[in-house]
Amino acid sequence: MDFSTIRNLISRYCTGEDNWVDNRTVYISHKEPPPGAEAYIPQRYPDNRIVSSKYTFWNFIPKNLFEQFRRIANFYFLIIFLVQLIIDTPTSPITSGLPLFFVITVTAIKQGYEDWLRHKADNSINQCPVLVVQHGKVIRKQSRNLRVGDVVLVKEDETFPCDLVLLSSSREDGTCFVTTASLDGESSHKTYYAVHDTKAFSTEEDMDTLQATIECEQPQPDLYKFVGRINIYLNRDEPIARPLGSENLLLRGATLKNTEHIYAVAIYTGMETKMALNYQSKSQKRSAVEKSMNAYLIVYLCILISKALINTALKYAWQANPDRDEPWYNHKTDSERQRHVLIRAFTDFLAFMVLFNYIIPVSMYVTVEMQKFLGSYFIMWDDDMFDEELGERAQVNTSDLNEELGQVEYVFTDKTGTLTENNMEFIECCVDGHVYVPHAVCNGQVMPGAVGMDMIDSSPGPEGKESEELFFRALCLCHTVQVKETETVDGIKQGLHQGKATSFYISSSPDEVALVEGMKRLGFTYLRLKDNHMEILNREDEIERFQLLDVLTFDSVRRRMSVIVRSSTGENYLFCKGADSSIFPRVISGKVEQVRARVEHNAVEGLRTLCVAYRKLSPAQYEEACHLLNGAKLALQDRDKKLAEAYDLVEKDLILLGATAVEDRLQDKAADTIESLHKAGMKVWVLTGDKMETAAATCYASKLFRRSTVILELTTKRTEEQSLHDVLFDLSRTVLRQQGGMTRDSLSGLSGDCQDYGLIIDGATLSAVLKPSQDDSSSGNYKEIFLEICRNCSAVLCCRMAPLQKAQIVKLIKASKEHPITLAIGDGANDVSMILEAHVGIGIMGKEGRQAARNSDYAIPKFKHLKKILLVHGHYYYIRISELVQYFFYKNVCFIFPQFLYQFFCGFSQQPLYDTAYLTLYNISFTSLPILLHSLIEQHINMDILKKDPSLYRDIAKNSLLRWPIFIYWTFLGLFDAVVFFFGAYFLFDNTTFTSNGQMFGNWTFGTLVFTVLVFTVTLKLALDTHYWTWINHFVIWGSLLFYVIFSLLWGGIIWPFLNYQRMYYVFMQMLSSGPAWLSIILLITVSLLPDVVKKVLCRALWPTTTERIQNADKLYKGQLSEFTPMASLHAPRNKRAEPQNLNPRRSEPFTKKLMFTQWRRKPNYCTFTPLIRFAGSSRLSRAGYAYNGAGPETSV
Repeated sequence: MDFSTIRNLISRYCTGEDNWVDNRTVYISHKEPPPGAEAYIPQRYPDNRIVSSKYTFWNFIPKNLFEQFRRIANFYFLIIFLVQLIIDTPTSPITSGLPLFFVITVTAIKQGYEDWLRHKADNSINQCPVLVVQHGKVIRKQSRNLRVGDVVLVKEDETFPCDLVLLSSSREDGTCFVTTASLDGESSHKTYYAVHDTKAFSTEEDMDTLQATIECEQPQPDLYKFVGRINIYLNRDEPIARPLGSENLLLRGATLKNTEHIYAVAIYTGMETKMALNYQSKSQKRSAVEKSMNAYLIVYLCILISKALINTALKYAWQANPDRDEPWYNHKTDSERQRHVLIRAFTDFLAFMVLFNYIIPVSMYVTVEMQKFLGSYFIMWDDDMFDEELGERAQVNTSDLNEELGQVEYVFTDKTGTLTENNMEFIECCVDGHVYVPHAVCNGQVMPGAVGMDMIDSSPGPEGKESEELFFRALCLCHTVQVKETETVDGIKQGLHQGKATSFYISSSPDEVALVEGMKRLGFTYLRLKDNHMEILNREDEIERFQLLDVLTFDSVRRRMSVIVRSSTGENYLFCKGADSSIFPRVISGKVEQVRARVEHNAVEGLRTLCVAYRKLSPAQYEEACHLLNGAKLALQDRDKKLAEAYDLVEKDLILLGATAVEDRLQDKAADTIESLHKAGMKVWVLTGDKMETAAATCYASKLFRRSTVILELTTKRTEEQSLHDVLFDLSRTVLRQQGGMTRDSLSGLSGDCQDYGLIIDGATLSAVLKPSQDDSSSGNYKEIFLEICRNCSAVLCCRMAPLQKAQIVKLIKASKEHPITLAIGDGANDVSMILEAHVGIGIMGKEGRQAARNSDYAIPKFKHLKKILLVHGHYYYIRISELVQYFFYKNVCFIFPQFLYQFFCGFSQQPLYDTAYLTLYNISFTSLPILLHSLIEQHINMDILKKDPSLYRDIAKNSLLRWPIFIYWTFLGLFDAVVFFFGAYFLFDNTTFTSNGQMFGNWTFGTLVFTVLVFTVTLKLALDTHYWTWINHFVIWGSLLFYVIFSLLWGGIIWPFLNYQRMYYVFMQMLSSGPAWLSIILLITVSLLPDVVKKVLCRALWPTTTERIQNADKLYKGQLSEFTPMASLHAPRNKRAEPQNLNPRRSEPFTKKLMFTQWRRKPNYCTFTPLIRFAGSSRLSRAGYAYNGAGPETSV
């Protein structure tokens, strides 16, 4: 039995209430209910203090240390440090303790500063003054002292201090207008309502006389859901019960607009408010590079343990000879010598572990964290991703995934507001087969070139005029649009001028505004909602009044909304509008076929369509509907389910009136972006809630589907004709037959000879594919077949998708056997689930709110910016961090392997080769800054080239730079260099080297010589790998070498009083005074670097990669390659097999010399250039007013 069950049982038997845990009772103004009413049970609730901070003054040190030592690397170094303290080890505890202390301190300071900022923000909110009504007077309180049940007075433009239930407003109709921009980013004004029975309590004195209680659900994080009931006691035995919903709840953080003041009661406070409950942190995402890094660490840990075991065994083998006991300088006492051999062996093993532990670099974690944190600013500073219209730059919400941007294989994108602008333009409406096209109206503004009303088809006769006007009235009444008649309205775009008044329509849905404005152009103007009556101005300039009886709100499951109104003649109407799939099944009459044909025609054109229907309600039917709706609204348990059932019963037997078409324009450069992603080897999936025809038209417009693409349908319509099993196998045979024996790269998309396939699937069929059945094997088989079909399609469109299904699709692809890296991009709250599910989530700062941007890893202003953030920033980040990781392991192998070899020449006595200062500062000071800077500013290829040739992205796919062969190469390179350092110095100085005064070099001079060669070699190796030189590179690389020399001169040139040894005194100067030492340093550095240089020269000359070809060409053209050279020319051949001749030669065809045709300001110009390069005639580039256009087959000259 789980704890929730136990808690429910306790509450049930102790309090006698079945649902006590699920509900709470709030006493307004803390007044007891009248005698004889319900029992008064005061409950304890938290105060209104917001706590977003992580630490307090008292728990910061223990809590922060605990969190930091949960990291395996930090814990490992802590163990090493403790071992050094406890047993006699060859190196000082400072060598491990100081780097660890530095890492822990820097991280603690960073986290402490961030938490201090959170404390500061919390205090500014918690100490904010709030007006509270007590005993008929208004008093001022600090926000943190607010309690559940307090009646709060909020004035215009003030922010709500907690979650409130609206009681009354300065407006006569008891409504108020609110913006929730800080919650979901929506700047539009939303309307909230006071309960009819409390809106008359409009002063402090009135509020003091109000006696009521509120029963509601316990706090939960859903911003758009609230279930409650208010019981009002008006001098009668039984209270009046009224339902409360999300339209009555004012959320903390929202702002009161265009309303002088309101009175509201605090319902949830402090950390129980919905805003606070949404603070919950997202699950931690880990990049592929981090996983590779951890795997490498495990390998090096095994190497470390192996080294320690080998040395321990060899030590005791060496000491088995009685003449080879412990060296005298190890100062072993007799008691230590008499210990049990196993204890001594274990102690020696730990000592060797300490001696070699530097092979695992603690500083690598700090460097990687700094690289990610500082590197993220390059995205935020990028002027190419600044949007002037929004005034917004790209944002980085987490820097841990920068390199993952260079590894994306699947892109899942929303359609509305992401590929399209979410800027609705009313195009036409169809009434009984007659089509009406008004002025082109777009969100309150007449589009340029619009002319008078244009009637398409024949006008309806007298009989059709009634249907026409009823259709226009339906659209004027069936909505939640608010009207403003003032000249200035906060954040609202100015509307249309019609007649005398200037009106402004505002709504949370841009579709509704476009429809109401479209009706205005067709002669029916919605005026206002006043005293619960909706007023419209008809074509004869007569005002018609309809009493608003009920609103059946829109939801994504029903995909429709309705209103029940009463005309001035007393007739009751239900007007309903929604998606065609939700309206047509409920229609019993009307010109269904004509309207359906027009809807399908508009959907193919990419327009958003809605159908409009109505139903006359007799008094008895209206009473029945009222009874159903009120019963569902008053329910505290399962209210949503009961409301859905009630709506289903009311919205039936409809008469079809017509349909509307609204256009949502494609975003700027959306098609170019998708085309670039395809060329980069990414598969793009569109996940949308729109109908199939509309979404498919958008996919064609955005070049997701091409005209040559063969569309495969996996939809409800097809599964009704065939079983799902048969459809799946038919599609599978189709794609696999075409594929035949040819291999198809799942990452890079389709090869040139494969048929281009596109798949369309709808939400219902997807549910059937993913639904677990009784026979689990068949269900799993469906998933595998579905995935196999998707792998062989260049693009996939998923339509009619619920938000949860979007996340399921992403999860399905993530869990497939290839485990591809996924990216999800969207702009609305319905995209949050897939953004959180994908490896990388990108939010667009769109018109559907900022919820997606807030929950994402990265936020960009427009979809077109996805191209640069992936192809340029992602490419650079991955290259840089992979080089950083490989280089760190390389330089630590170079550092510690000579120490291992040295043990063979010192009787395995654990004698260190390097001085303590060198051991400590090697990774902190001498070699850390050059690689950090290299990993921040290195550009192996020009930025313009990366943008113009998306296929370069394929070269780094599948974590290609951190694969095991490359890791092994770097490790063996480090081993080779270490052997050269040690044995080179050993053989060059074998009993031959003397200083100027005749002294021989000692062991510390030998170690210093090896260390000097080491520092210079690893730094110069980095210099050889640098392609993008700036003055900062020169300063850091040569400056770090100079710093090492100066430090060594100071460290060995002064007798430091705080040291208990002076073994390094004058060692460095003595070494530099020897001519052979200088010769050895230069010779050993050259020998160490030579093999890597030779390997690179040979590979670049004989087997150049695409990147190396472009680097060579860029040097040849002195950095101007990106301005005129076709990128396709620089690619290495991908396919070795024979290919048929065609008009455009393949990249693999050899050419000795090429002819390139360019167009410069429309004047042809021919130029030849030598062949380093091959290019395909189909390449096309455009920059600065000239372009390359392939001129047919390439010609040898």
